[in-house]
Amino acid sequence: MRYSQKLDDIERKYEALTAQMADPAVINDSTQYRKVAKAQSELGEMVAKYRNWKTAHQNLEEARAMLTEADAEMRAMAADEIARVEPQLARIEAELKVLLLPKDPNDDRNIVLEIRAGTGGDEATLFAAEVFRMYSRFAETRRWKVEVTSVSESSVGGLKEVIALVSGEKVYSQLKYESGTHRVQRVPQTEQQGRVHTSAITVAVLPEADEVEIKIEPKDVRIDTFCSSGPGGQSVNTTYSAVRLTHLPTGLVVSCQDEKSQIKNRAKAERVLRSRLYELELEKQQEKIGAERRTQVGTGDRSEKIRTYNFPQNRLTDHRIGLTLHQLDQVMDGKLEPIVEALTTYYQNEKLNQQGEAA
Repeated sequence: MRYSQKLDDIERKYEALTAQMADPAVINDSTQYRKVAKAQSELGEMVAKYRNWKTAHQNLEEARAMLTEADAEMRAMAADEIARVEPQLARIEAELKVLLLPKDPNDDRNIVLEIRAGTGGDEATLFAAEVFRMYSRFAETRRWKVEVTSVSESSVGGLKEVIALVSGEKVYSQLKYESGTHRVQRVPQTEQQGRVHTSAITVAVLPEADEVEIKIEPKDVRIDTFCSSGPGGQSVNTTYSAVRLTHLPTGLVVSCQDEKSQIKNRAKAERVLRSRLYELELEKQQEKIGAERRTQVGTGDRSEKIRTYNFPQNRLTDHRIGLTLHQLDQVMDGKLEPIVEALTTYYQNEKLNQQGEAA
């Protein structure tokens, strides 16, 4: 296999990290142990897959050697074994190529999810609420935690805007392709003549940054407190629990009023602000990636779309990869796995093709 030498090196590194985890000096240093354990865990799947490949490759070589046997029955057995192992070997090699692709450093991060109504008035706000529910249901199936930091409701019960923190295992890797304009086609409840209307919302998925990467200086932030609004019991409109942070150097503004505690609201707002600053930093470092994200998110206009949700035909179409599913009802109930898997596979193949061209 083309990558055998590289995989041998990775296997040796994995074994060295495994040995370090048994070293008393590492065990007694919790920070170092977590670092080593994380590095070892990241290589685990690749090493296991490579060991499976080596076993299958050895079985194939032994079967090919048996083809020279004089006994016809032994040759037939060898042919059967070759027919079984060759496809298995090819599949493992394809999986190893994907695992060897450069890893997105943000894949393991939590995210800030931002959904905003675009064109379409009240209908757009209703759809924004449904899309937020869709992601929330998907998060439930993944055992992720969803914390709303800011929400603005419309008069018809929809959402003009909602911002939430989503935390769990590999959240960004699953949802990073959701950024963009989502278009809905359906008959609104208020439509008397049964005409299909088109509305749009925008979704932004930002990787969450930690305090070490993005340090917010107190002098750079103006903090305002105000009474929260909406459901929440006696504390609503009576205590200044809601917090608004304004980052003076960039002009970014983040509000949070979901918690009854001002301290908790401030902590959540800081997480969102830190993630937005991290995104700005990424755009500076990788201008092309930043431009691609701006193109994906767009302005919320109907013509700028990555996906269309057609309710009359129970159809979902992702325009980037040409995917069409006639199970929109299931998707809206949080069953996003077919979309997530198709997008991941598509962009992995794109990277593989680029890698092949570069080679």
